[in-house]
Amino acid sequence: MRLLFFSDVHGVPERLKQLWKQADALCPDRLILLGDALYHGPRNGVPFQYDTTETAALLNARKESILAVRGNCDAEVDQMMLEFPILSDSAGLYADGIYLFLTHGHLFHEYRLPPLQPGDVLVHGHTHIPELKRLPGGIILFNPGSISLPKGGNIPTFGFYENHILSIRALSDSTVLREMEIRETPNEFQEI
Repeated sequence: MRLLFFSDVHGVPERLKQLWKQADALCPDRLILLGDALYHGPRNGVPFQYDTTETAALLNARKESILAVRGNCDAEVDQMMLEFPILSDSAGLYADGIYLFLTHGHLFHEYRLPPLQPGDVLVHGHTHIPELKRLPGGIILFNPGSISLPKGGNIPTFGFYENHILSIRALSDSTVLREMEIRETPNEFQEI
């Protein structure tokens, strides 16, 4: 199974077009949107090239492939523009026997974990900072960063999963910036 993770689009269509180019090259089975699709939010200011109508059209063009969760900037008015569900606070997904808990990160995160078992993966965005690490207890934390408004001096990034490998990749050319091999049992975790 191949999964492409992205978060915090915040209504910037040009960055979404870049992501679709990477997606076309990587051929994921699913596109996982971790929230904050259209609205830029009151703390971010208006991003360069902000266009919610074009962003919604780009997302809707791939609606059959998108699994999304609600971000703190997503609202019912955003759902009215999008042709796939975006208002669930979380979702669960199994990939090659590994459980992935998908959320935006404003409700569940490293310091407020959902009920997870060793070997599970907590996948979220929200901070706009890419992260991939093992937490105490064998849970993996995976944040693909932001494609539109990266913070902390980071470049625009997205995440990818294939063959038990989670990776954080540069939006510009899909260069792997960090990766980790994960397996079904916590004894088999191995960082690459």
